[in-house]
Amino acid sequence: MRRRSAHTCGYVLSVQTWMKTSKVLTSAANSEPTCAISAIRQSKLLEIALSGDWVLDARLPPLEPVLTQIETKTVEKIIVSTKALGRWDSMLVTELIKLIDYASQKGVAVDKSTLPASIQGLLTLVSAVPERVDAHRDQTRTSWSQALTVSTGKAVQHGKEMLIFVGEMIISTFATLRGQAHFRRQDLWLYIQECGPSALPIVTLISLLVGLILAFVGAVQLSLFGAQIYIANLVSLGMTREMGGLMTAIIMSGRTGAAYAAQIGTMHVNSEIDALKTMNLDPMAFLVLPRMLALIIIMPLLCLYADLMGIIGGGFVTVNFFDVSLTEYLDRTASAVKMKDFIIGFVKCSVFGILIALSGCMRGMQCGRSASAVGDAGTSAVVTAIVFIVVADSVMTVICNRLGI
Repeated sequence: MRRRSAHTCGYVLSVQTWMKTSKVLTSAANSEPTCAISAIRQSKLLEIALSGDWVLDARLPPLEPVLTQIETKTVEKIIVSTKALGRWDSMLVTELIKLIDYASQKGVAVDKSTLPASIQGLLTLVSAVPERVDAHRDQTRTSWSQALTVSTGKAVQHGKEMLIFVGEMIISTFATLRGQAHFRRQDLWLYIQECGPSALPIVTLISLLVGLILAFVGAVQLSLFGAQIYIANLVSLGMTREMGGLMTAIIMSGRTGAAYAAQIGTMHVNSEIDALKTMNLDPMAFLVLPRMLALIIIMPLLCLYADLMGIIGGGFVTVNFFDVSLTEYLDRTASAVKMKDFIIGFVKCSVFGILIALSGCMRGMQCGRSASAVGDAGTSAVVTAIVFIVVADSVMTVICNRLGI
């Protein structure tokens, strides 16, 4: 019994000791450095006393009471007393800057001679370089007419730059045909490899899904009349004349057009284009022409492949969901699609290839000399190419409709 009671008493004492120790540690952890500021008024003189530790962990006192006394017109001079000042860091300097700036706005002089020499040195560095008057931009409201004028001017400027680029491209093409410009055939085959076989996976996926979507959309209406067999006509004509080339062009504008802009833009940042000009090599013939020829050659082939994948996707839906045999689907596809439909798709895709290469290379040649400019060039190339593609496709569709083809 005695041993057990002694053991219990020792355990209680250890618990009490642990609780006291934890309270001391908690109070020490929660304690924050204290600092204070006070203002003593003496006729036209205002003495501001700083005390305590002015460090980042301290709970700062508000400056408003002191600033309120500065607002009175009778105060002509401020003296800062640091007799009770303890530790300090940049927090004290920040508060003093606020105080001095406010006093200067009110026309009150501040005596800095009473401050420590290190603080005076920091304040001198702060005021050594004054803030520029035009450092802050004023928010101005522009009318719609001014905004329209600016937008029109930018559009005209972009149009001029595009015409200049196209003119240089044509001149370089004729110079290459005459053998007066340096053209590397190895680069042409490399770009064909990048544009063609490397793009087959994404073209396959998108084309299959587009054909599948066309089949489902057409079946919603055709099934009302029991004419599911004509889904083959819808899918085959839609892919060969329109969707195959259009979707391939959009894919290539995001994949290849942005890559061209980034490649040429990076070369512009690294002054590689300037080096080509120094070596008497035409950048248009050396960089732009192989890329453009590669897209012109490969885009019709990708269009044919996209048409095939779209027809396969539409056939999968038609045969498996709408009670149409594979033989009937193929027969309707062969009777619906003519050679002129493939030719129209080929012509459109060739034009799209020229526009994609033109947009990507033009934005790359116009790129600035920074990393952000390269990203902007890639984004601008994709947007420009898609806009050109949609406009050109609309114009060519209207022309085909007027000609009856």
